[in-house]
Amino acid sequence: MNRRNFFRLVAGAVVAAPALATDAKTMVTRRIPSSGEEVPVIGMGSSDTFDVGGSAADVDPLRDVLRALVAGGGRIIDTSPMYGRAESVLGDLIAQLELRPKPWLATKVWTRGRQAGAEQIAESMRRLRTDRLELLQIHNLLDWREHVPTLRSLQQAGKVRYSGITHYRADAHEEVERVLREERFEWLQINYSLAERGAETRLLPFCRDHGVAVMVNRPFADGGMFARVQGKALPPWAAEIGCASWGQFFLKFVVSHPAVTCTIPATAKPRHMQDNCAAGLDPMPDAAQRARMAEYWDSL
Repeated sequence: MNRRNFFRLVAGAVVAAPALATDAKTMVTRRIPSSGEEVPVIGMGSSDTFDVGGSAADVDPLRDVLRALVAGGGRIIDTSPMYGRAESVLGDLIAQLELRPKPWLATKVWTRGRQAGAEQIAESMRRLRTDRLELLQIHNLLDWREHVPTLRSLQQAGKVRYSGITHYRADAHEEVERVLREERFEWLQINYSLAERGAETRLLPFCRDHGVAVMVNRPFADGGMFARVQGKALPPWAAEIGCASWGQFFLKFVVSHPAVTCTIPATAKPRHMQDNCAAGLDPMPDAAQRARMAEYWDSL
């Protein structure tokens, strides 16, 4: 099943959730270790979902997705030059809605060579209509040593606040850890979910112990987790941790890990953004409840 079909499946799985007034409560925040800045635990990714044309049918729902993110207490928006038109669409909509400075913008460099990287970063900032990024990440470690001097220069100039690296595959975790031991980054973006718990073994403890903030991608395993629970009711005890949907169950497991700073589920549906934001509200599962969630998932 391709990624767009996964997102359609996600849509079908969440639509039955009751209406949620997420702006009535305050979203849980986590501290960025390097600075002490507090950020909301639920953000938004943009892979596939914001890579659209310019028609009203394409863009109008995404405008409402951004509104729902901000209304629900979220701020972090993650994108990349490899996501087609996503940076441009985000930049246009954020400007139209006059949302800055609320959105906390994170993008990536994804090319080889120092000069090519610097040019790509400049183009990303132009597309996002900003002269300052909260986070700039080296995407999938591509030519990472060549890009570090550029990131450091931009940080010193005040154009980038934090630097980071990313990956999305479990078989890259060992290499990711090697890079984090060799070079100091304030953020790591990595895959983690009930279905992909490999980061618990070494990466998440490393980040906790060394003061590295963690942004989680693939919290729904690219949508595949919804296929496993399709037609199944939440366990009755899910209400104890404030879960009204499977999406909230999955997200609360991720953001309740003590090393996780935030997660960035992607959606093109305003209602799903609202549902995602509700996962950032208290109560959060404690260690015993997290173990119960993992055991339940494994039994499905």
